[in-house]
Amino acid sequence: MAPPFVFPPSLRDLERDADDEPSLRPLNPVAVATLRAADLEEFVKGASFDLSDKELFCIEEQEVFDVIYSIVRDFKSLPPGLKFNLVEALRSNLSVLLPNIDSLSRASMPSPSDATPISDRIASHRNALKIYSFFLLSIVLTEESAAESCTGAKVTAHGRKKNPVYTWNWEAQRGRIMNLISNSLEADLSLLFGPGATDEQYLSFISKCTFVLYENQNVLKDEATRNGLCRIIGAIATKHQRISQISASVLHLIHKFDFTVAHLAETVASAEKKFGDGSLAISLIREIGRTDPKDYARDSAGADNVGRFLVELAERLPKLMSTNIGVLVPHFGGDSYKIRNALVGVLGKLVAKAFKDVEGDNNARLRSKQAMLEILIERCRDVSAYTRSRVLQVWAELCEENSISIGHWNEVASVASGRLEDKSAIVRKSALQLLITMLQHNPFGPQLRIATFEGTLEKYKERLQGMEPPNPDEDEPVNDSSLGEVLMGQNDSVSDSCVADSQDQNDPDPTIVEITNLEQIRALVASLEAGLRFSKCITSLMPTLVQLLASSSATDVENTILLLMRCRQFQIEGSEAALRKMLPLVFSQDKSIYEAVESAFITIYTRKSPTETAKSLLNLAIDCSIGDLAALESLVSSLVSKAEISSSMVNSSFPLQFAFATTLNATTLFQLKRLLINLPPSSLHFDVSALWDYFCFNIDGVKPVQSRGALSILCMAAKSSPSILGTHLQDIVDIGFGRWAKEDPLLARTACLALQRLSDEDKSRLINTNNRVFAALQGLTTSFSLPEKIWYGAADKAISTIYTLHPAPEIFASEIIKKSLSSVFSVLGTEDVSNGDETQNHTSLSSLRPSKLGRFLFLISHIALNHLVYIETSVRKIQKQKRKNENSQPTTEDPQLDAAKRSEAQGINAELGLGATIDIAIESLAERAEKEIVCCSSEKNLIGHCGPFLSKLCRNLALLQKFPELQASAMLALCRLMIIDAEFCEANLQILFTVAESAPSDIVRSNCTIALGDLVVRFPNLLEPWTEYIYARLRDPSASVRKNAVLVISHLILNDMMKVKGFINEMAVRIEDQDDRISSLAKLFFHELSKKGSNPIYNLLPDILGRLCNQHLNEETFCNIMQFLISSIKKDKQMEALVDKLCNRFAGVNDVRQWEYISYCLSQLTFTEKGMKKLIDNFKMFEHGLSEDSVMNHFRTVVSKCKKFAKPELKVCIEEFEDKLSKVHQEKKEQEATTKNAEAHRQRVGSLDEFLASKEVAHSSGHSVEEETSEVVDPSMDNSTENKENMPECSDNISTENSPESTTFPESEGGGEEIQSTQTVRKGGLWFLL
Repeated sequence: MAPPFVFPPSLRDLERDADDEPSLRPLNPVAVATLRAADLEEFVKGASFDLSDKELFCIEEQEVFDVIYSIVRDFKSLPPGLKFNLVEALRSNLSVLLPNIDSLSRASMPSPSDATPISDRIASHRNALKIYSFFLLSIVLTEESAAESCTGAKVTAHGRKKNPVYTWNWEAQRGRIMNLISNSLEADLSLLFGPGATDEQYLSFISKCTFVLYENQNVLKDEATRNGLCRIIGAIATKHQRISQISASVLHLIHKFDFTVAHLAETVASAEKKFGDGSLAISLIREIGRTDPKDYARDSAGADNVGRFLVELAERLPKLMSTNIGVLVPHFGGDSYKIRNALVGVLGKLVAKAFKDVEGDNNARLRSKQAMLEILIERCRDVSAYTRSRVLQVWAELCEENSISIGHWNEVASVASGRLEDKSAIVRKSALQLLITMLQHNPFGPQLRIATFEGTLEKYKERLQGMEPPNPDEDEPVNDSSLGEVLMGQNDSVSDSCVADSQDQNDPDPTIVEITNLEQIRALVASLEAGLRFSKCITSLMPTLVQLLASSSATDVENTILLLMRCRQFQIEGSEAALRKMLPLVFSQDKSIYEAVESAFITIYTRKSPTETAKSLLNLAIDCSIGDLAALESLVSSLVSKAEISSSMVNSSFPLQFAFATTLNATTLFQLKRLLINLPPSSLHFDVSALWDYFCFNIDGVKPVQSRGALSILCMAAKSSPSILGTHLQDIVDIGFGRWAKEDPLLARTACLALQRLSDEDKSRLINTNNRVFAALQGLTTSFSLPEKIWYGAADKAISTIYTLHPAPEIFASEIIKKSLSSVFSVLGTEDVSNGDETQNHTSLSSLRPSKLGRFLFLISHIALNHLVYIETSVRKIQKQKRKNENSQPTTEDPQLDAAKRSEAQGINAELGLGATIDIAIESLAERAEKEIVCCSSEKNLIGHCGPFLSKLCRNLALLQKFPELQASAMLALCRLMIIDAEFCEANLQILFTVAESAPSDIVRSNCTIALGDLVVRFPNLLEPWTEYIYARLRDPSASVRKNAVLVISHLILNDMMKVKGFINEMAVRIEDQDDRISSLAKLFFHELSKKGSNPIYNLLPDILGRLCNQHLNEETFCNIMQFLISSIKKDKQMEALVDKLCNRFAGVNDVRQWEYISYCLSQLTFTEKGMKKLIDNFKMFEHGLSEDSVMNHFRTVVSKCKKFAKPELKVCIEEFEDKLSKVHQEKKEQEATTKNAEAHRQRVGSLDEFLASKEVAHSSGHSVEEETSEVVDPSMDNSTENKENMPECSDNISTENSPESTTFPESEGGGEEIQSTQTVRKGGLWFLL
């Protein structure tokens, strides 16, 4: 009988001598690596043959054991074929041995024919099992070690192509071996090792090899190997009761190797399902629960892995986890947010899965679930943003799985609504996504209008009151489970489509059904009340969602748009208006935001039939503001360029499908609608023909305002494709300037815009075929039929259209001016307009209508401005034609020769100055033409003659104050003429600034402020001396004027059209403006300014500080301004330089207030090591200011801030600096106290001398009065009382101390009493001086 085999720590340890009991060890190992190839092959094949030919227990034989050991020891050196032979022989023998173990139970009874005792057979089986397992696992470890080294070598090969070292399929062999080992562990080994006494070394060696393999990520990628490893761990832990050892090893793997987490969770779950014993999972959960939460805070990666393991385990074993969750709940109070995140995920899995089909106490199940839900609600207020976000994600997952009861629905919605204002972007994102999911999976129906819920609820409440018994003994409980029967399947999630069909909106409410059961009606009433609360909750979010559309986070904007689209689908009140607020976001520089807006716009407005799409777009254009119209124009033109909107029928089958749908039944029609809704964007295109139908009144019931809206959309489309308007030129003229324009005055203005958007061909065709256009435009500008507010906009577009279409616009414009002049000044002579004095003008103007005069001034100024643009456009056309002629000169056949001649000709022209002469001539003509617009030297210049009149009119402030609207028109006209001519501008700058400062109307002051910005661009040298007065507009009492001033100055400075002068502090003050809009604009200005060059704010900061100190601002306002400005400085060098600059400002300042401000600015800086050293070096500069407590507090802030991140050597210097600060502060305080005491002492001495002098005067005057004792004594007593009241506190004490001495001589006679009293007081005074 062979000695027993004992598992060594490693393979080569078998060769060492045994210290204790005898065991099977290699006695004569062979050096296989030294054999020749032929000998090696013969040696290995012989060993394989022995294993196959002899019985299974031959491995116990010393000779066979030595051979197998020698081969396994040098397994790396074997060729692939020999490896395969050996592995197959060992594996097959072990696979045959396992069934024989089961036969031992039948052979346990002794038989006479059996010569071998049963105990020997058991020992042989045990030895063979251990030896085969040992050699196979040793081969696996050897091969994996070689594979890793081979992989490392291949990495350094730099792309060399070599044949693979291993040509045999090792992965398949490895999987078979591990599954065979797992089969051996799952077999009944009690006959071999005794009941519950499996060899510890045997199990330890297998588990050790298993966990070593688990550490290799490539091994776990093989499914067969992974399954074998899982079975081995499960069998050792559960069947062989090695739970504590396996738990420790599993936790080690979880902490160190993140790729093992999911596989280990699957291993634990498989063990529980296979053996029906969850002890391994319970042990792991309890070990995790017993771990100190501080350990997880220190090991962030380990905490992440443990958290993932818990979530995976809860996914696979929810019921087991639910019974052991109590040991994990205390970790909610730990510092590791990753563990809290994981526990939140675990609770979500348990709520969704752990309480389904559970037998037992239903109330206990509900209580456990309720407790978990309460924890989830509470964790929404977790200190970590990551945990708050994770909780909201878990709630969204529960919504998708319909695991939230109606009782919790509104509570969750309320929590999500509150998280929309969270300071963290990831929390807001999760809250928005949760609300989107709640809307999609809401149990209340496809329509969430408040009015619908209120009406239905009122109806069923009345029915419930009628059905309830008059004196019910006991109310029947409301069962939520009956709600599913009442709501007719509304718990199913709503379609993902965000487009609500118009016909569906008219369908009856599906919740209104005939119900006669009292319990069901109660449940329905409770459901309707919950639905009403949910609808109100979502409706109340609209203002918050509008604010989120302006968020700086792109994810906020994108998810807010998705939520608003979902709200619109469910007909939430206010969602339509909120969605319109997203239109300006089309100008966002963030591509994702632009794509989100465009996608939402397409989904909401263009994914319908052509008629419905046209109606939606024109209604949108009608109700839009100016800013929204610009955004809408950008979107429409973009869609036209992308062929989403076209002038021809791109998808002709689309309307045919709708026409054919009318013949289908309801089910087929619904499927067809779903099909069309889910088509990709590229398959649905909107055709503009429906817009033309609305514009031309081809659809019944169209109103003029709808016609105007349709034309507006067409104008927007024409920006990208001008040919869209060419097919209906006559309709634009007839309708835009016909009788419909009288019903909707804005229609004519829109028609003018359409004419400007025509292509060049259409413009030529319109001029040649239709002469009625210009007559209509002239009538529009000169007639007084339109309301005044509408006329200005229409006249603006009409004049622009004239200069766009007419071949000779200056001639036609002069006729308009003459006609308007005659209609306004028909009662006056033409010479009186410009030549009369002020008295005559005042008398004459009193007979004019201010509205007519205002329109006339608008006409001449707008024509002048358009004429300036026309001149500049003509000059550019001439220059372009000149360059074209130069490039289109006849060329020779030889291009090289032609290029040489051309360059030679250009050189000759450059030497002679011919090219420059032509350009100078063109520029000279342009300047002359521009000057003649306003210059009145020519008798035929109508606008030039109106200039002096307009200037005199604007200077007559007394007259214009009576007519504010006329002043607005006159100043606007004056500003336009000033933009045209420099001389006219210089002559009228004084009146412009006067009106901008003192005009009573906010509109006039705003217009002047805006005009100043244009004048700075046009004539920067003229306006430079007036820079201070431009900045003064920032102090205007009107918020609108200040806002326009901020916008104008921001535009000028950021575009380098105005230098940042010393008055930039006025802009800084606007950071704390009362108007939030102005404050935001000012902050935006400084933010953009900090991006220019090397951050100009750094250079401006000391000057801003000095000027703000002298403006007597509120301390809080000053601090907020400087904090914002300093926060825009990011560079360390600039921060360090600011330390020097601010410290130097202490030197020349004696004002305590400025000390406080400068020290506050120092406390807001970010100090580097160099900056701190500079502060220490400049101690002498600010030493005198340390006497103030507020200054000292700011320096303490600096010190505490620097201590946090300082290095040890710098920290010593900072502490010394802190001690020095405290010492100087204390000395300054003592000096100050001494100075105050000395001053108080000096004042007391002066007061005492005055008192003694007054006593002497009183004594000398007493001899000249009649000797009446009462009259002598009383005045002195009164006088001393007055002086005593006026003296300081110390004087009162002196009088009190002297009083005993004054009472020492009460019995003296006559004048001696006065002498003694005087001497006593004087003596007291001398004592005080000493």
